[in-house]
Amino acid sequence: MFTGIVEAVGTLSAITNQGEDISITVDTGLLDMSDVQLGDSIATNGICLTVVRFDQRSFTADLSVETLNKTGFSQYQVGDRVNLEKAMLPTTRFGGHIVSGHVDGMGTIVERIPVGRAVEYWVELPSELERYVAQKGSITVDGISLTVNDLRKNGFKLTIVPHTSEQTIIDEFAVGRKVNLEVDVLARYMERLLGVGSEQSQNTSNITMEFLQQNGFA
Repeated sequence: MFTGIVEAVGTLSAITNQGEDISITVDTGLLDMSDVQLGDSIATNGICLTVVRFDQRSFTADLSVETLNKTGFSQYQVGDRVNLEKAMLPTTRFGGHIVSGHVDGMGTIVERIPVGRAVEYWVELPSELERYVAQKGSITVDGISLTVNDLRKNGFKLTIVPHTSEQTIIDEFAVGRKVNLEVDVLARYMERLLGVGSEQSQNTSNITMEFLQQNGFA
């Protein structure tokens, strides 16, 4: 589990074909690797990856065909920079929102607008994810916990302050870039509880929107 608060920016130093899938090695930059162990999880551009080898400056992870099909890693090249976050601890300050590291789909940067010292980005998202995105709600973009500031058909707006631009790779986002999206996990669980899109769930669930509102969940 992660928070979407990027700890460091790393660089892809190797991409190795392993038949149909790949393994990657990441130069971890300023990420503290002193407590990393074999099998730990490190979110890399929002994708939960398992450490299979590591040293004090890098780690290696395997990426399955499923990961390549659902994320931007099929387009990444050696030298590309990536956002890094180690899995959270029970004692970690929760500065972002609940992030699982499981990418729901790919978005596309369609507008980049400087506004004072900030930058506004409009991101186009797949239509099947639109219902999970709410104004002033949270969304993860390439591993960064961000606030949705506005909505339109199949799209949402982000307003990025200088600190976020300096501490992540988001300043590299240009129009046309593909980004990894993870919607708020609470929205997915609420949909499941309400039985939306599932006839079986609608017939068996006693959870209603009225119940959620009465108990402070909506």
